[in-house]
Amino acid sequence: MSRSFHRRAALAAFLAGLAGFVFATAASADPLEIRIAWTTVPGQLTPVLFAKTDQLRHEGTSYVVKHFHFAGSGPMVSALASGQIDIAQLAPSSLGFAVENAHINDIRVITDGYQDGVDGHYSSVFLVRKDSPIATVEDLRGKVVAVNAFGGALDIAARAMLRSHHLEANRDYTMVEGAFPNLGSMLVEKKVDLISLVLPFSEVAEKSGDVRPLFHMKDALGTTQMLFNVARASFLAKNRAALADFFEDYVRAQRWFLDPANRTQAVQIVADFNKRPVSVFAPYLFTPEDFHRDPNARPNLSALQRNMEQLKELGFLKTDIDVKRHADLSFVDGAVKRLDAAKK
Repeated sequence: MSRSFHRRAALAAFLAGLAGFVFATAASADPLEIRIAWTTVPGQLTPVLFAKTDQLRHEGTSYVVKHFHFAGSGPMVSALASGQIDIAQLAPSSLGFAVENAHINDIRVITDGYQDGVDGHYSSVFLVRKDSPIATVEDLRGKVVAVNAFGGALDIAARAMLRSHHLEANRDYTMVEGAFPNLGSMLVEKKVDLISLVLPFSEVAEKSGDVRPLFHMKDALGTTQMLFNVARASFLAKNRAALADFFEDYVRAQRWFLDPANRTQAVQIVADFNKRPVSVFAPYLFTPEDFHRDPNARPNLSALQRNMEQLKELGFLKTDIDVKRHADLSFVDGAVKRLDAAKK
């Protein structure tokens, strides 16, 4: 064969190798896809946080976000266990279910969602009819108490409060479930005697004038870490660099939404996302009348530990769960350091 043939063959092999190298390099540089589960906004803010693109410095470069809607935390736990999602927002009871039942031992609490009962902020309310003869917790003996879901935070609060007044479920009173939008009418129509509501449903119910509060969630449980984001340790360890960028953007966007200077625009974004009038959210959202959200997205692990202990005391958990063993706050702490350093 001629020398020119060998030269052409060598050049072709070189170019093929170069193309392969370029392709592999490009593939390795693809942004990390982060699959996030959510149920409702503004209870969960991630869908709107990552819609505020002017606050995202790294989205599309080191990571991209895909949002997946779920009906509740139970299906989220299953999806997290099977690897279908990367980040989910859970309540204390669903964290217990994830550890005890789904055996996701490497689950890690990574950010705050929102907290109930923090001083100066809203706490979920337990309501009776305005004309009801029920004046004290003891008056609930023989009555019907409605919560949105058995094993949920409001159910735990109801049982804990009534137990402190020597009343036990299914012995001294009846517990039933009802969806938040239906609980108000169930109470007014005298199908139940006590209901538990969160925002914005409690805002609507109390404005009707047909109901009055009997007690609040904080009266039963103190501060509750109502919702928080979780991920698996394996996912966190594998993707630390991209996740550092993700959490920096997360905290930056969270701070923007919680800044009073941005409240009008922030409420409008939430209203637009829900396709609801601004008037639904404007009276309370991102004010002291709202749940507490940590501006640095840091969860209250002490409160969450108490919540897990309360779940066990009430029989919803069989084992002691050490919250610190199931938490990794290095990402939000790192994000705060990066953001604060950039200000200097």
